[in-house]
Amino acid sequence: MPSSTAVSVYPVPAFQDNYLWVIHNGQYAAVVDPGDHAPVLEYLRANFLELTAIICTHHHADHVGGVEPLLEALKLREKIPVYGPASERIPARTHALREGDQITVPFLDVTFTVLDVPGHTAGHIAYFGEGLLFCGDTLFACGCGRLFEGTAEQMTDSLSKLKRLPPETKVFCAHEYTMANIRFAEAVEPDNADLKLRKAFCAAKRHRNLPTVPSTIHLELATNPFLRWDQPAVQAAAARRNHGIDANAAPALVFGAIREWKNNF
Repeated sequence: MPSSTAVSVYPVPAFQDNYLWVIHNGQYAAVVDPGDHAPVLEYLRANFLELTAIICTHHHADHVGGVEPLLEALKLREKIPVYGPASERIPARTHALREGDQITVPFLDVTFTVLDVPGHTAGHIAYFGEGLLFCGDTLFACGCGRLFEGTAEQMTDSLSKLKRLPPETKVFCAHEYTMANIRFAEAVEPDNADLKLRKAFCAAKRHRNLPTVPSTIHLELATNPFLRWDQPAVQAAAARRNHGIDANAAPALVFGAIREWKNNF
């Protein structure tokens, strides 16, 4: 999956449905959210890649559980940067990051700007740069993360930041949830023609056991109900769940009704 830079981004499958993203240039590599070290090690060694950085979005074990084992296995502890959110406990973190910080990944010449995107967790961050977005569990393909530590207001603010990114931005989320998310999106917007096309495209990919991600901000804006709180069809669907919602309702109220519906879908 070539990006706009000289690097490629490869999804390393882990657990039941995680993707551990490896960014590399054919010689050097960084890994995003290594919840499990074993498949990352296997990929690095099979492709003769040297790890130069670890990048974390939030503290959940399926995103950081492999950080320390990976450092130990490669004898890299205190030798490479481990980036992560400043307000969360990240194993072996060397660089505590907040909104507006920038990182340049060693030997890859790739620079990312940090976005604070709380909601799924209290200190969740995302990394944007070079036409790429690594958003952890904040934004999924046709979905978004559960509100484990944040509020609907926080999550709508976070998602609003992502909505404003360039439409061609590639969205690298951390889970293969797309088909389940599409089924829910159909319940919210059964007449969305873009969603019907997306369903067919993604179903064909899954039939061949291929990832449905990355997507793009453009595609998410057209089909993801959690970014479409300002659309009449989504507002009407939210109103059916919460009779206090209308076209003038605050985005967080519309989003909250849709998120609660998805929790029990």
